[in-house]
Amino acid sequence: MRIGLLTEGGYPYVSGDARLWCDRLVHGLAQHEFDVYALSRSEHQEDEGWIPLPPNVRRVRTAPLWMAEDDEVVLGRRARRRFTEYFGDLAAVLCGVPEGASGAVRSFSEGVPASEADRFANALYGLAELARDEGGLAGALRSEAAVRTLERACRAPGAHRAAREARVPDLLAVAAHLERTLRPLSLDWYEDDGLGAVDLCHAASGGTAVLPGLLARHFTGVPLMVTEYGVRLRTHYLTTPDAPPAVRSLLAAFQGRLAAEAYGRAEVVTAGNTHTRRWQERCGADREKLRTVYPGMDARPFAEVGESPDCAAPDTLVWVGRVEPAKDLVSLLHAFAEVRKRQPRTRLRIVGAPAGPEGAAYLGHCRTLAAQLFPDEAAGPHAAGDNPVSFEEIGGPDLPVAADAYASGAVTVLSSVVEGFPVGLAEAMLCGRATVSTDVGAVVEVIGGTGLVVPPRNPRALAEACVALLRDPERRARLGAAARARALELFTVEQNIEAFHGIYLEIVSRAPVRRVVLDGAGEPLPFSIPAEAHVPVRWTAASPRLTARGGPGWAAGRPVRATTPVPAPEGAR
Repeated sequence: MRIGLLTEGGYPYVSGDARLWCDRLVHGLAQHEFDVYALSRSEHQEDEGWIPLPPNVRRVRTAPLWMAEDDEVVLGRRARRRFTEYFGDLAAVLCGVPEGASGAVRSFSEGVPASEADRFANALYGLAELARDEGGLAGALRSEAAVRTLERACRAPGAHRAAREARVPDLLAVAAHLERTLRPLSLDWYEDDGLGAVDLCHAASGGTAVLPGLLARHFTGVPLMVTEYGVRLRTHYLTTPDAPPAVRSLLAAFQGRLAAEAYGRAEVVTAGNTHTRRWQERCGADREKLRTVYPGMDARPFAEVGESPDCAAPDTLVWVGRVEPAKDLVSLLHAFAEVRKRQPRTRLRIVGAPAGPEGAAYLGHCRTLAAQLFPDEAAGPHAAGDNPVSFEEIGGPDLPVAADAYASGAVTVLSSVVEGFPVGLAEAMLCGRATVSTDVGAVVEVIGGTGLVVPPRNPRALAEACVALLRDPERRARLGAAARARALELFTVEQNIEAFHGIYLEIVSRAPVRRVVLDGAGEPLPFSIPAEAHVPVRWTAASPRLTARGGPGWAAGRPVRATTPVPAPEGAR
């Protein structure tokens, strides 16, 4: 099978999102071939390069999202009119303008009332076809005409209030975002020698990564599969709280419509957890298409710690993760102050690197707060003080690997206010550690009764749960053993690869044949490599012949000899 893996800011880049699970998937399915189509997010990401790729990755094609390449395409009068119509209808859907309202562009349904989903799809694929005909739309999407078309839609009768209140800076911001997101429309990935040659497109995330898969399905009929460990619309709500209402509303409408279109066209939609699955259903995904596939984690680095549960310091709490405001380390520090009042010998190890400039500032704030809450305690006037809170990073002499961080504490704490799939929590479970977590994201689903869960932003509840486990070593041991058993059953690489392999076969088995493969004599074959080619027996003419009822005529003909695949030339990889 040949899979087109679609990523945005992810695999195969060294610093890519979801890099690990994509890499494990490609390595785990060595019997299949992968073509990677990657959209990069920054020049720095491209400069860092790719991770080592296995031999079954046949091709990697990339395109930047961080810069707008000039395609030097000049649209003629008719093409400009088509662009205005398609882009105008797309903008009208985002603004909530009813079809046929004064100022709105024409309908694509020839007089038949169309739903907003149909109008969005018609506009999207209309722009894609125009880009294919003209050689690209980069210049048109960045033009003043695009901004004016968006403005007309915002001012049209029936537009929702946030759109009507949009000002020039808001329109420019929305137009710039749409231009960036729609850049895949101008790529040359959709011909028969590109995505048209794969058996299945697998989008590794929602948002822009889905667009190449939608266009490949539209132009060549390639089936599409979408995997999400976090819904892009939810991310938009969480990451743009300070944006103007018009910008937030229009971009949320676009993300919602794009998600609904992807869910509607995809053969299967997988979620990394039930929390994400509920968001997918809310965005329009059909429940019958949904599958839950938990992230696959390598359990081997944590095996030694998990099999030695007594190696931890009994009076130490450990927090592991990326340092950023969403992790709410401030609440954790206040909770630890309460813990120290009841368990004076307890220590807290905060292990993690800051996530960007915002994370670095937040780490500085947390260090200052820790110094204020826990003044250095000295045994005498000539002794150095010792703060019970330490800030460390993995890779140092004390904590060479992540497993050492979890091994150093009796209880692992998660204090987040926003969380998708809590990877650090699953790692702690693989290490056999009892956990205290806030009830956010997929935490309850991951824990499954093997740890304590408290409300977010509640330092008192967090402190009480920590104290309860610190004072009861037998309970810690029971919860840790149960957590490890659960993690080994649900969150390993093996279960993840097996699940995706089964879904791949399910999709391809239901997909219609898009091209006919001929044997050496020019006869059509149902498969380029018949399944019996892999069976270690001798097939003779006396073997029973299988026929397909109601199928094509060639299916009931003379069986063909099983052939072995011919390796591709070195330069074709």
